[in-house]
Amino acid sequence: MDNTLSFLVRGKYALFTDPFSKIGGDKSSYPVPTYEALKGIMKSVYWKPTLIWIVKRVRILNPIRMESKGVKPLRMNGVGKDRYTLAYYNYLENPAYQVEVKFIWNEFRGPEYVSDRIDGKHYTIAKNMIRKGGRRDIFLGTRECQGCVEPCTFGEGQGHYDNSGRNDLGVMFHSFAYPDETGVEELRTRFWRPVMQDGVIEFPAPDECDPAMSRFIRKMKAVPLKSCGLGEESLRHELD
Repeated sequence: MDNTLSFLVRGKYALFTDPFSKIGGDKSSYPVPTYEALKGIMKSVYWKPTLIWIVKRVRILNPIRMESKGVKPLRMNGVGKDRYTLAYYNYLENPAYQVEVKFIWNEFRGPEYVSDRIDGKHYTIAKNMIRKGGRRDIFLGTRECQGCVEPCTFGEGQGHYDNSGRNDLGVMFHSFAYPDETGVEELRTRFWRPVMQDGVIEFPAPDECDPAMSRFIRKMKAVPLKSCGLGEESLRHELD
């Protein structure tokens, strides 16, 4: 089974933070969503430890426009009037994207999840969750940028960048490599060079990313779900 689904996600603002913009305390968004952000949106719609969501491609529907806002983020170790500092965040205005995803089985979870690998079950639930707007709140990059999802057919309708040709977007963050999805006890970041062709960005799968553009962050171990407060009864319920 192909396990491919499509959805439309939109909101008033989005902030897919460019890590280089955080050095001075301000934040600026990438012009397009990252793989990790879109994967996080789908995990808010529907997620089980049995599966891993793979983002295949995204279509940019609205013009890429930025809006700068003055904000007062919390200051680390701040007290009283000094609890807040001043910063400028550059948000994407009126973002809308068509996203195509699929799921694969997580081979790095325990054998207790093997019996839960039922394509039709998870495909149907995920499709219903998209129709209902997701199980959890949807955020476009950061928590203050709330969004909504709905079903769509990828490529349907008119997009601002249709027939716009090729646009190279430079080096961008792709995703995190977590130990519970790689089997390696370390946390890494992946970067890549995206190309937008007629408004569509095709994402490489995590294992297809260039290893030369991956960076080690720190050692990390996958935490068993039982250690996160899921007892045996909860675990059995999760598999039902």
